[in-house]
Amino acid sequence: MASVKELLNIGAGLLSNVRNPKRETFILLKEWMQKDDSFLIAHDDAQVENPDGFLEWIRRRATHTPLEYITKKVSFYSKIFEIEEGVLVPRPETEILVDKTAELIKEFGAKTIAEIGCGSGVISVMLALLLPDIKIIGSDINEKAVSLSRRNAEKFGVEDRVKFYLTSYLDGLEKPDIIVSNPPYISTKEELEKHVLNEPHDALFGGICGDEILKNIVLLSRELGGVPLACEMGYDQKSSIERFFKELGIKNYSFYQDLSGLDRGFIVKG
Repeated sequence: MASVKELLNIGAGLLSNVRNPKRETFILLKEWMQKDDSFLIAHDDAQVENPDGFLEWIRRRATHTPLEYITKKVSFYSKIFEIEEGVLVPRPETEILVDKTAELIKEFGAKTIAEIGCGSGVISVMLALLLPDIKIIGSDINEKAVSLSRRNAEKFGVEDRVKFYLTSYLDGLEKPDIIVSNPPYISTKEELEKHVLNEPHDALFGGICGDEILKNIVLLSRELGGVPLACEMGYDQKSSIERFFKELGIKNYSFYQDLSGLDRGFIVKG
C-alpha cells in the first residue's frame, strides 16, 4: 500500500517527459481510485490499493500512450464515451462538427444521416441524442471502431436508431439525406507528437497531401445527386478544398473555424 501523496509524487517524477506531470498523475490516480478531485485533495494520506497497478498506468503514459487509452474513457460533448487502443481519440474541436451537422439536419429536415469513418461513434451517437427523430448509419474500415461505436450507441440507448457497418465510405449502404465525416486528413509528410503516433495511422493520415479522402467524400456526395455534406478538415486545407469546389462547379459551400480561429471544416449544401 502507498498513500495518495506518495503516489502523486512518484508518478509526477516518472512523467517528467510530458507537458504537465502533476496534473496527468492526478488524473490517472483519481481514475485508478474511482474518486473525484475533492477526495484526492482532502485525503492525501489515504492508502491506495494495488499501487503497482497504478504505477503500470504511469509507465504506459511515460511511453506516450494517450491518457484516454489508459483510462478507457473520453469526454465528448460533456458526456463520457468508451475508447480503446486502435481507435482514434475524439478531439474537442469535433464537437463543432456535431453542432454544424445538427444545424444542417434541421435546415433540410433530414431524416437519414450517414457518417463516413465513425471511429468511436461519438458524432453519430451525439447527433442521435440531440435529434431524436433521425436515423443514422455509420461506416468504418476498422473493425475495432465499428465494434466500439456499437457499444457506445448501446451505452446511450440509441442503438435502435444508429447502426454501424464495416465498409468503406458508403459501399453497400443506402443513400442518406446528409453526410457527415471527420475523416483522416493529415499529410503523411507531417511530423506528429509521439502520443498522437500511438493512435491508428489509418485514422490520422489522409494521403500525401492529406486531403485526398476529403475530396473523395465530396465526389461521393456529387455522385449521389448533391447530398448535403459536413466535414472536418485540416487547418491548412481551405485553399485546396475551395479550389476543388470550383473545379467541380460547387457554389453553395462555406467554411467554419474552431475556437482557436483556425479553419476546421466545411459545409456543402447541394
